[in-house]
Amino acid sequence: METATFGAGCFWGVEVAFANVPGVTATKVGYAGGTYPDPTYRDVCRGDTGHAEVVRVTFDPDRVSYEHLLDKFWECHDPTQVNRQGPDIGHQYRSVIFCETDRQAKAAEASKARLDSDGTYTRPIATAIEAASIFHLAEEYHQQYLAKRGLLYCHV
Repeated sequence: METATFGAGCFWGVEVAFANVPGVTATKVGYAGGTYPDPTYRDVCRGDTGHAEVVRVTFDPDRVSYEHLLDKFWECHDPTQVNRQGPDIGHQYRSVIFCETDRQAKAAEASKARLDSDGTYTRPIATAIEAASIFHLAEEYHQQYLAKRGLLYCHV
């Protein structure tokens, strides 16, 4: 198994997008990319911890490629927006890929460059590509938030 970590706005809907990909064996929502130790949702929402809301995806590389997960990442949000997705505004909602390995970093950079040059988006992609940082698991009530409520997607 391998892991991949993506930030694409509010983690509730992003988690559902990845949980439904064949070959993904688990998803967990949490916080990454900041400096504040052991952040809580309340801390992250203050906007001063540096963390992004993220989804950590565990996947079987024999069943789904990292490149396919990148495709899902680009599809599930607007990567041209800076520090926001829809009505959610703030640094915690930024578009970011946290790479676990050099191979992931190269694949993420290549994928971003391809989309930036092929006309898929009319504005430049704002997504940051960074080395993986400490992943802080979000509170239990955030895990599979939409699925627990019988929702297939986030209304936002």
